[in-house]
Amino acid sequence: MFQDKKIIGYHAGTGFIYHLSGASKLLFFILVSVSAMISYDTRFLMLIALLSLSLFRISGIRLRDVRFVLVFALVFAVLNILMVYLFAPQYGQDIYGNETLLLDGIGIYNVTLEELFYLFNMALKYVCTIPLAVLFLMTTHPSQFASSLNQIGVPYKIAYSVSLTLRYIPDLQEEFHLIKMSQEARGLELSSKAKLSQRIKGNLQIIIPLIFSSLDRIETIATAMELRRFGKNKKRTWYTYQVFNRIDIAVIILSLTFLLVSFALFFVNHGRFYNPWR
Repeated sequence: MFQDKKIIGYHAGTGFIYHLSGASKLLFFILVSVSAMISYDTRFLMLIALLSLSLFRISGIRLRDVRFVLVFALVFAVLNILMVYLFAPQYGQDIYGNETLLLDGIGIYNVTLEELFYLFNMALKYVCTIPLAVLFLMTTHPSQFASSLNQIGVPYKIAYSVSLTLRYIPDLQEEFHLIKMSQEARGLELSSKAKLSQRIKGNLQIIIPLIFSSLDRIETIATAMELRRFGKNKKRTWYTYQVFNRIDIAVIILSLTFLLVSFALFFVNHGRFYNPWR
C-alpha cells in the first residue's frame, strides 16, 4: 500500500546491475561522479550522461518510485543554475575568452552563447551524477551497502550505522503516511485540497512527535547492540559479503578509466574547460 509513496530505498530486481558487488557499484559511482565533477569537457560529460541514463533504463527502475527525488533534484539544479547566472552573468565570457551576444539584457545581465554553454555543462553534471546515485541506492541492499563500505576501508561501525539508517527510512515513511491517513480519517484535511498553511501545520504536527519517537527507537537499538557486545572486535564478518567476479573487476576498471580520462583532458584542453571558440 505504501510502496508507491517511498522516497527512495532498495527495490529487488533482476539484471546484471543487481548482481554486482556493492563495493564495485559504490566505487563506480564515486569515481565516475568525481570524473564528472572535475571536468568541464562537454564531450566527456555527454558520454557519462548517456551512460548514466542508459544504466538507469537497463535497471528497470520505475520513474514513479523515484519521482520525488528526481523532482527535488531538478528544482535544486534549476535554482543552482539561476543563482550562478545571477551572481556571475559574465563568467562564461571570462572562461572562454569570447562573447557572442544573443540577447541584450539589463546592465550586465546579457544572454551570451558562452554563458549558456557554461550553464549547459553545469546541468550535464547533474544528469551524470543523479541517475547513478539513485541507481546505486535502489539496486543495493542496505546490508550489502554496509558490507561494501567496510570492504573499501570504512570502519564497520560507521558502515553498520548507514545500513540501519537506510533500513529505517522506509519504516519512517510508512509510519508517517499511516498517521497522516488516520488524521485525514478524523476530518483533518492534509491533501492538496487544503490550504498550504494548513497542510504545513498539519504535517508538522505529525513530523515533530515522529522525530521524538524515532530518537527513542535509536536509543533502544543502541542499547540492544551494546548488550550484544557490538563493536568489541576490530573486524567483523558480513552475511552479504560478495567476492569480486569478472564483471565487478570490469566495472572498477571502467570507472578508473573514466577518472584517468578526466585527468588526461586537463592536458588536452589546457585546463578543466573545453573551449570550442579556441
